[in-house]
Amino acid sequence: MSTDSKNVDLVRTDLRGYAPASNLAFNEEIRKLIEQGEKVYHFAFGQSPFPLIEIATEALKENAQQNAYLPVAGLYELRDGISKFHVKYDGIDVDPDNIIVGPGSKELIFLLLQIFNGDVIVISPSWTTYKPQTKLAHHKAYVIETNIENDWKITPALVHQLMKNNTLKKNRLLIFNNPDNPTGTGYNQTELKALSEVFREYNILVLSDEIYGRLHYDQAHVSMTKVYPEGTVLCTGMSKWASAGGWRIGYHIYPPQLSPLMRAVLGAASHTYSCASAPVQFAVSKMLKDLDGCDRYMKHCSRIMGMVGRYSHRELTSVGVKAVEPTAGYYIFPDFGVVKYKLMQRGIETCQQMCDAIFAETCVALMAGGPAFLRPVGELTTRLCFVPFDGRSALEASLAIGLDVALPENFVKEYCTPVYDGIQILKQWVTKQLES
Repeated sequence: MSTDSKNVDLVRTDLRGYAPASNLAFNEEIRKLIEQGEKVYHFAFGQSPFPLIEIATEALKENAQQNAYLPVAGLYELRDGISKFHVKYDGIDVDPDNIIVGPGSKELIFLLLQIFNGDVIVISPSWTTYKPQTKLAHHKAYVIETNIENDWKITPALVHQLMKNNTLKKNRLLIFNNPDNPTGTGYNQTELKALSEVFREYNILVLSDEIYGRLHYDQAHVSMTKVYPEGTVLCTGMSKWASAGGWRIGYHIYPPQLSPLMRAVLGAASHTYSCASAPVQFAVSKMLKDLDGCDRYMKHCSRIMGMVGRYSHRELTSVGVKAVEPTAGYYIFPDFGVVKYKLMQRGIETCQQMCDAIFAETCVALMAGGPAFLRPVGELTTRLCFVPFDGRSALEASLAIGLDVALPENFVKEYCTPVYDGIQILKQWVTKQLES
């Protein structure tokens, strides 16, 4: 008998076969190929292509010697900076004492799920971590399914349908991603107001993951806290808009009405990570003192991403691929159903099989939709991350042009060349399938 089979009872029975985060695992595989000199158009992992804001980099160097444990909730100076940041961008008045800073928003989501007493609702399609974390925290995930015809958005009708068809506990928590990963869609204030009414009706609290909020291409992000302040935990951080994913700095903002929840999460934080990295907290605190510099950086990065996103959408839909035009972030969630029957003739019936074929035939790496994103196995959706380009040169070019002047039409081809080429190769692959 193998060692693995003898020790299988060491793992909770409901977690046997529990898989690592699919996006991280696939990214590691692709990076190895790239390091070995393979030519890969890596559309399978979403991280900022841009360099850090210079003031943040310098501040980290200045504070490298900071080695003391900081308050569990985070450095007060940082929380005060975060408060002022959200006054400016979301128009919400935040007490610094209602903020918890942690080593990434992902850790804080998990702690909240661990201590929450009730049922958890997730949306399909969904970021790959929400449901696995829900399971890890001993909750059943109730799923609201959306569709491309409705721009992958939930509606009050879909919430009513979920509540009608299921018996949920008294306390309910919806994990809501706006702007959304993997679809790139965002909700306007009218849509959020309509949702807030049904959330109040059914006593549904909202964990509003707004990590891509500052990357709205038109700077038009609306926070759920604007329309449902008493029932929303705002979740965000520095990974996306500040290009600081590896710094692992995120935070939650709790309304006063949910202070028991916040105190419990704070207690859990004290027993797990103790505090976020001290040098990073000091560095981000200094960065947030220069809101004008942050503002320029965000506007340049978001308009570049907007141009790349619109290009990806336009080119893919031109050959019959279905997709919703992204409004924020790094992603588009195309449906390759246009080649479904042609692929079936090749024995390809699932999105993973299709992505494997695309990679083998074109060196374009996509992350399959399907179960990882809570979609059907046979649905030919994929998450395409349009970020594998030299963000430093693109940002320098945008800065040189200035915000008062639109980016030229050839900007994607000239400064985001791997994305430009990869999308063209993907288009050619679709056309080849249709012609075969």
